[in-house]
Amino acid sequence: VQLVESGGGLVQPGDSLRLSCAASGGFTFGSYDMTWVRQAPGKGPEWVSAISHDGGRTYYLDSVKGRFTISRNNANNTVYLQMNSLTPEDTAVYYCNVDIWGYDYWGQGTQVTVSS
Repeated sequence: VQLVESGGGLVQPGDSLRLSCAASGGFTFGSYDMTWVRQAPGKGPEWVSAISHDGGRTYYLDSVKGRFTISRNNANNTVYLQMNSLTPEDTAVYYCNVDIWGYDYWGQGTQVTVSS
């Protein structure tokens, strides 16, 4: 299983970014829920958002509700995180994650820095 995140960058407060996570490796992407987790400098991992295998259910950290939107395209094995109204508190490395039969798979992460 391979997960490759992209789309991070340096932006100003109030800006937007769209993160992508492309999955490969022979697993049936559309059968699994997907998660975004972030880790800010000097802090532990923080769960951000999740989406059910069919995209029908989505879940968010309270502090990102109304600003972030998770979505997926099972035809191209990709999960997205649209992030609007970014604040410095959103600065972190963002990882996508999938749990397959109790084993967690992670990508390499993509850095998001929000700074004026």
